[in-house]
Amino acid sequence: MSKEQFKYLLSEHDLPTQWYNINADMPVEPAPVLHPQTKEPITPDFLNVLFPMSLIEQEVSIDRYIDIPEEVREIYKLWRPTPLIRARRLEKALDTPAHIYYKNEGASISGSHKTNTAVAQAYYNKLDGIEALTTETGAGQWGSALAMACNFFEMDLEVYMVKVSYKQKPYRRIIMQTYGADVYASPTDRTEYGQQLLAQNPESPGSLGIAISEAVEVAVTSGGVKKYSLGSVLNHVLLHQSVIGQECLKQMDMAGEYPHVVIGCVGGGSNFGGIAFPFLHQNLTAGKDTRLVAVEPQATPTLTRGVYGFDYGDTAKMAPIVKMYTLGHDFVPAPIHAGGLRYHGMSPQICSLYDAGYIEAVAVPQLATFEAAMQFARTEGIIPAPETAHAIRAAMDEALDAREKGEERVILFNLSGHGLLDLSAYDAYNNNLLVDDTLEITREEIQSNLPEVNF
Repeated sequence: MSKEQFKYLLSEHDLPTQWYNINADMPVEPAPVLHPQTKEPITPDFLNVLFPMSLIEQEVSIDRYIDIPEEVREIYKLWRPTPLIRARRLEKALDTPAHIYYKNEGASISGSHKTNTAVAQAYYNKLDGIEALTTETGAGQWGSALAMACNFFEMDLEVYMVKVSYKQKPYRRIIMQTYGADVYASPTDRTEYGQQLLAQNPESPGSLGIAISEAVEVAVTSGGVKKYSLGSVLNHVLLHQSVIGQECLKQMDMAGEYPHVVIGCVGGGSNFGGIAFPFLHQNLTAGKDTRLVAVEPQATPTLTRGVYGFDYGDTAKMAPIVKMYTLGHDFVPAPIHAGGLRYHGMSPQICSLYDAGYIEAVAVPQLATFEAAMQFARTEGIIPAPETAHAIRAAMDEALDAREKGEERVILFNLSGHGLLDLSAYDAYNNNLLVDDTLEITREEIQSNLPEVNF
């Protein structure tokens, strides 16, 4: 390989044929998932109200690898494999001995990593005879990806978009509508729960927890006509994202290096799990010792300041109760521009791994993330999504730490999406209109609002 090589490309023949399932190698015992009313372990029948049985089977599977259907792989080939890029210009700007690599999931046809699971979920729902889906979205990456996937499989889609993001990011709404989806600013007057919230606060900015509640309500009351689709948190979602890390393993081998640290931003956990879990597999089974670092906003520091306990997945208490780090199901975060990272909870798998010390987590402030995003854009030429900027901030901090210590360090991060539809956020930053929001709620306040369970 050339000493100055920047980009490591795989061919269509290198596209993974199977998803990697972390359930097969989990070093900690999973906690039960509980019914939101009875608080007893849920049954497949309860989950089947929301999800098709094929995805429920993936959710609970302990098979290490699950075959990717050929129809899904054919659609993946529209953008996969995505490039791995050595950020040499950023390295030079930071004057660091570290080698920085990033996996460019912004090369996806919808602009983010979300397309990996959107296509799979639409496929399995269609296979099970479902003709319409409901979902929520924060910044709109997930809604855009699922709208595109539903269009491919000729399915209807209702999207409940967090109101503050609906106003901040109109172009993602337009993308969803272009693909044929119906998009509503949540909370809405279309659901009983939305009407209840609007009666209490007509100016509610919304939250992912609220939007999930509305989408779940629509699915549950549809008489089986509509199913619910989730873009993060659950095992089958992180499973589909594992194509990212599997490709990275091949590409790092092409580069002749192996990462000391793998980094991803984290809101619900999908892009972090997607890049990190295949490397965690190597840690657990092949004697590797790569550090895995999840990066979250200082305004929504679920892992670093939340409580580890059982909580509802949504605000209206209709979604299952899971054990996770949480800021409380009724938490309404500050309206930061990283809308995809504003969830009150986190993937149960990531939470249990973090609690057991297998992964690390850091929280970074909004202004520092945009500072990093600006430097990345001016050196590497890519304008990253505000969510991705959190991973860039952490990667730059690792590189600066390596410089301080005089260490060679190989850093890999997931560039989970581009920011070409987030330019209002950059405009706000350039005009000094952004602030660093901090968390006001205490652990005691969070704990007092969690459901009482016997597990």
